[in-house]
Amino acid sequence: MEIEECQKLLLEQMKPIEEVEEVNLMDSLHRICGEDILATMNVPSFPKSAMDGYAVCAKDVAQASKDHPVTLKVIGEILAGDGTEYTYEEHSALRIMTGGRIPEGYDAVIRQEDTNYLTTTDDTVEIYAECKPYNNYCKVGEDLSLGTVVCKKNEWISPMHIGLLASIGIATVKVKKVPRIAIISTGTEITPVGKALAPGKIYNSIAYQLHASCLEHGLMVTTVTSCVDDVDEVSKAIQEASNNADVIITTGAVSVGKKDILPAVLEQIGSKVVFRRANIQPGTPTIGSIYEGKPVLSLSGNPYAAYANFELYLWKIVDALLECSHYAPCRTTAVLMDEYTKKNRSRRLVRAYYEEGKVYLPTNQHESSVISNMLYCNCFIDFPKGSEPNVGDEVIVQMFR
Repeated sequence: MEIEECQKLLLEQMKPIEEVEEVNLMDSLHRICGEDILATMNVPSFPKSAMDGYAVCAKDVAQASKDHPVTLKVIGEILAGDGTEYTYEEHSALRIMTGGRIPEGYDAVIRQEDTNYLTTTDDTVEIYAECKPYNNYCKVGEDLSLGTVVCKKNEWISPMHIGLLASIGIATVKVKKVPRIAIISTGTEITPVGKALAPGKIYNSIAYQLHASCLEHGLMVTTVTSCVDDVDEVSKAIQEASNNADVIITTGAVSVGKKDILPAVLEQIGSKVVFRRANIQPGTPTIGSIYEGKPVLSLSGNPYAAYANFELYLWKIVDALLECSHYAPCRTTAVLMDEYTKKNRSRRLVRAYYEEGKVYLPTNQHESSVISNMLYCNCFIDFPKGSEPNVGDEVIVQMFR
């Protein structure tokens, strides 16, 4: 079964997170908006000056030039934030600063460089340039008009959204609840970090890597635990984790060895298996299932295989939970710049480095148990089954999330 079909089958069984919570505006950054937010006012809410100069009526300065200046009576001064009311007088001007409120009757602003502002008295000003109505004039609603959708439901809230919401005085925002992830590693050989290794034991590196990746992208990790290879113990761990998780990730015990107990665990707890085994290396034995309405992603215990398939599935799952399209990794094409000598007997994900339309192979070590060379990689090359790529070929690349 192809990866795309596995993804589709799993996503079809999922229910999105409906719960929302109200948070302070500054805490809403990089969250998913829980409702359409409409502009409750015009921005700006009053006509204002786009620069320092003089508010005028355009008809009063028609055909003004350096050789034929127009002299206007200055009846007042307006700074940003002033609320003083002025009534328009023919052939008059108001000294005005950037952001100042333009009174009714004045329909343009002459920049101060086009006047004798350095030598003028307080009573008059000479205008050396003509202008058209609404020159240097910010109209009401020029930025946002009343009723405009500022942020859509299920949209990822960016710093630009924050600025726009602040401009209309929004102090709190309803956002989707953060997806909660549980990570359960299986294997009698696993030793917690910080304890001495006994013969034949290994540290649980993959749980730390997956945990860190979830946190990096704003997810909440509610459980990180490990279990020995025992059906009852792993079953209990999944059941307990499901109480406060939206997604359960397990690592290890998915293949066909003596201690590969995940299929038996999933059967014991009544988890509905949606797919098992995909046409992909590494990670062929990955299992996708649904337990109590929640997706269970069972990955290989090999660190690279686990991480590669975590990237393939988890971000699609998160997008489905939040009904958004923010988390799915970018897929693109690139020119292969380094020799790759293996024949791909099945579809294969090869770690690589992408830059400016080109993709490089920083390493010739592609074993599923090796992750140290991932420090120099930022993508996978998705090689089709049977392909024998050559330098200069165009290949498909999936960026790491």
